[in-house]
Amino acid sequence: MKVSDIMTKNVIGIDPEESAEVAARTLTHYNIGALPVRTADGKVCGVVTDRDLVIRCMASGKQPSQTKVKTVMTGRVLSVSPDMDAAAAAQLMGSKQIRRLPVVEKGKLCGMISLGDIARREEIQTVAAQALNGITSIVQKG
Repeated sequence: MKVSDIMTKNVIGIDPEESAEVAARTLTHYNIGALPVRTADGKVCGVVTDRDLVIRCMASGKQPSQTKVKTVMTGRVLSVSPDMDAAAAAQLMGSKQIRRLPVVEKGKLCGMISLGDIARREEIQTVAAQALNGITSIVQKG
């Protein structure tokens, strides 16, 4: 099974010049925990999570309405291709402690895949469980 078979295709993204406040409102509106940050030409330049907004904006005393997404996002983004094996993507998530990955084709965002997407597929649920176990066991030790 390929990543393209289970990824979310209609991805909500945000521009790096938008405010952290807009990012927070978007996350809330769509009930999601991460937004890929993409440039006008569709290239992924980061990911902003609810945790990024709390730690890098709110907790550091910045005003969300005055803070650009590019200053609080995670800039080093690991991504996968739509042709990648979904089980391999899950193993990558576990080893890198990542719950969601942008899916990029020809340099442009074409989807997102999460551990939840993988866990819903019966044939690879075991791999998703192992990945989640890898993420939580490392977090608990740290």
